[in-house]
Amino acid sequence: MDDYDAQPERKPPPGPELSAAQLQADELDLYAGLSGLAGIVSDACTVDEILGQIAQFAVQAIPGADGAAVTLVRPHDTGSDDGHLYILAWSVTAEFVRLIDTLQYEKLGEGPCITCIRSGRPAVSGSLGSDRRWPHLGGAVARMGVHSVLALPLIVGSRVVGAINSYAYARDAFAEHAIQLGSQFAGPAAVSVYNTQLLASTKLRTTQLQQALRSRAVIDQAIGILRSRSGGTAQEAFDRLTRISQREHVKLADVAEQLVEEAVRRARARQQ
Repeated sequence: MDDYDAQPERKPPPGPELSAAQLQADELDLYAGLSGLAGIVSDACTVDEILGQIAQFAVQAIPGADGAAVTLVRPHDTGSDDGHLYILAWSVTAEFVRLIDTLQYEKLGEGPCITCIRSGRPAVSGSLGSDRRWPHLGGAVARMGVHSVLALPLIVGSRVVGAINSYAYARDAFAEHAIQLGSQFAGPAAVSVYNTQLLASTKLRTTQLQQALRSRAVIDQAIGILRSRSGGTAQEAFDRLTRISQREHVKLADVAEQLVEEAVRRARARQQ
C-alpha cells in the first residue's frame, strides 16, 4: 500500500516476516473490530460513547497499537492555515493518547491527525522525535516514550469527517501490514461515525423544532390575552410583546410565558 504519507528521510526497517498463523490472527482481530462496528446501536448511545467504542475496536483491529483516539470534525473543515480544527467530538482509549492529542489540537496546532485530515491520506511515523513534519509535537511525544503513530482519515464520499489516531510505544510499529488493515477498518468506521453524527444532528433539530412549536404556542396565547385586554389587533399585541422583550432584554418566548402564567394566577385567585 503506497497511498500514505510516510516519515520523510526515514527508511524504517523491513517489517517482520509474519507467519501464516500471525496473519490469520491479525485478520481475525480485524474481523472482530469490524463486527464490533456493525453491532453499534447508534440510537442507544451518545456520540462520545460511540466514538469510544470505535477507538477500542481500532486498537483491536490495528496491529501494534497501544492506544487510539477517534476525532470527529466538522465535515467540510480541513483546517485553517494555522492547523486549527473545529472538533465536534473526541474520545480516547488511554490517558497518554489524550495528552498527545490535547497537544495537537489545543496547544501546538500540528500533528498526524491534523495532517491526515487536511490531506485525506494516512500519515505514518516510526520515530516521532525525529519527524520534521511536526517538530514541536514530535519531541514532546518522544519524551513520553511514544514513538510511532498511524493516523487514518475517516472519509465519507469526498468529505473527511474525522480521523483515527493509533499510537505505539515501540519505534516503527506500523508497517505496511498494519496500514493496510487499519485502512480496511477506517472505511466502515467512517460510515459509523458519520451516521452517528447525522442521528445526533437529527435529534437536535427535532428538539429545537419541538421547542420552537411550544414557544409559538405560548406566544399565541399571550397575544390572545393582550387582545382580550386591549381590544387591539394580533399585530399590535405582538409588537407590544416585542417591545417588552427588547426593553427587558428577555427572550420573546419567556416574556410570553410570564404573561400567560400571570394571567393563570389571576384567574385562579378570582375563583377562590
